[in-house]
Amino acid sequence: MSVYDKAYELARALAASPEYKEYLSCRDKLLQDQRNFSILEDFRRQQWELQMAQILGQEVEEEVAEELDQIYALLSANPIINEFLTAEYRLSKMMSEIQRIVGEAVGAWMGDEIRNRNVN
Repeated sequence: MSVYDKAYELARALAASPEYKEYLSCRDKLLQDQRNFSILEDFRRQQWELQMAQILGQEVEEEVAEELDQIYALLSANPIINEFLTAEYRLSKMMSEIQRIVGEAVGAWMGDEIRNRNVN
């Protein structure tokens, strides 16, 4: 079996996984309520802006970070949003683990061999 066949097999397994199915179900529930969707999108936009400011070395007022923490607490109390965020996290965690596994298998291509030589 070729590498491409295995990739398609993995793609089918991912699409059939409980994590992906739960994510789709929770996403559909979220999209049915425009208010919840807008609240989450606004929060993510603000969170992204805060992270970009930090990356660029800009000073971020403590009040802004605290406000985002408060908004996140409110979002987490909303069952539809909380279920979506939980499902999204589980799917993301699974995808990260798969990427780690694949990356470890082709570490030389990813530069691990060169980095390890320079460290030792």
